[in-house]
Amino acid sequence: MPITVTPLSTVDDATNDVRLRTAKIVNEEILPREGDLFPQRRGTAVTEELKQKARDARAHVKDKVREAGLWAPHLPQEYGGMGLEFLPHAYMNEILAYAMGAASLFGVVAPNSGNQKILVKYGTEEQKQKWLVPLIEGTMESGFSMTEPDSAGSDPRSLKTTARKEGNEWVINGHKWFTSNGIEADFFIVMCRAEDPSGEEGRSGSMVQIIVPTDTPGLEIVRGIGIWGHHSSDHCEVLYKDVRVPVENALGRVGQGHEAAQERLGAGRIYHCMNSVGQMWRAFDLMVERAMTREVHGGLLRDKQFIQGFIADSYIDLQTSRMMTISAAEKVDRGDPDARTDISALKVYVPAAYSRVVDRAIQVWGAAGVSNDLPLAQMYLGARTLRLADGPDEVHRILIAKNVFRHYEQGASWDFAK
Repeated sequence: MPITVTPLSTVDDATNDVRLRTAKIVNEEILPREGDLFPQRRGTAVTEELKQKARDARAHVKDKVREAGLWAPHLPQEYGGMGLEFLPHAYMNEILAYAMGAASLFGVVAPNSGNQKILVKYGTEEQKQKWLVPLIEGTMESGFSMTEPDSAGSDPRSLKTTARKEGNEWVINGHKWFTSNGIEADFFIVMCRAEDPSGEEGRSGSMVQIIVPTDTPGLEIVRGIGIWGHHSSDHCEVLYKDVRVPVENALGRVGQGHEAAQERLGAGRIYHCMNSVGQMWRAFDLMVERAMTREVHGGLLRDKQFIQGFIADSYIDLQTSRMMTISAAEKVDRGDPDARTDISALKVYVPAAYSRVVDRAIQVWGAAGVSNDLPLAQMYLGARTLRLADGPDEVHRILIAKNVFRHYEQGASWDFAK
């Protein structure tokens, strides 16, 4: 079933144009051929011949995307992207997420896309030429190395990996895991706690992000961590033992590491939730389609009150999630400091709503719902994972309460109409 996208009266013509052109490619080039484009997601035994056929099919779609001027919405035009502003990009993500894997065909592939944005903002011209340009051209892969097994991911102050300055080098020691794209990456962006006895690079103990090629001596990729019952994944456990890289591999100044990570995560939370809305949209359509065609116990599922309740509750979950996410995106777009409270609220609400919508869709589809013939099982696992990614629910609840109390302590109640 194609995604239904019509012009919105609440956004400008340029945003509507991007939405409509994105939907056209999703509907005409991706949805009818999802199995051919991504055969591994259907649990198919993937031969070399099938892999090549899939690569050719994806290259064809990417050519169509470039011809439409929709390639790499997150990148500035001088680096071959669309230079799309934050809010139009959020609206575009919603449509891309409807088809599983569509974003990768538009040049948006995590963690490369997030690393590209960090390099654009914090990288020197030399760093951009050496790392960013090959990343954009597809001749390099990257990973993001921040999370540690012995440190709470929700508390960046607890990170223990150190980068000690010795002469013209950083010497990195630490233990990371869930380093994204660890198997394929040519370099990692590593979050470290800087130690500089000279004080030239900045205050010791401050965070810094450092580019580390994966073939650097002392860097050991221990394993791809198995998740959700799979024996391995591209999220890797990594050891750094006296890993030496040039001082100029630091991204920005010492002390900007946490800032860069928060910028990445803040925008990422909005994008994740718009992605969730797009996937909820797909799950909802699949559920309604099944209810209208499946006969059971002498009638169609659509006539059963349980199913009608599923449809109504999912409609409410989806609409609420979408309105919350768009409202937060609009606040971010206009620089409203209260956006951070809304981001935390939607980061708690949307993944839970996403789980509920997909769960109902699976129930309506029965055994087929958990099969590889449909994208619902993959969505379900993604929804549950999202309650941990970019900060667990509990931390965001604490942040919401703290921000609310801060307003009331200053003598003002919360303005819900803002």
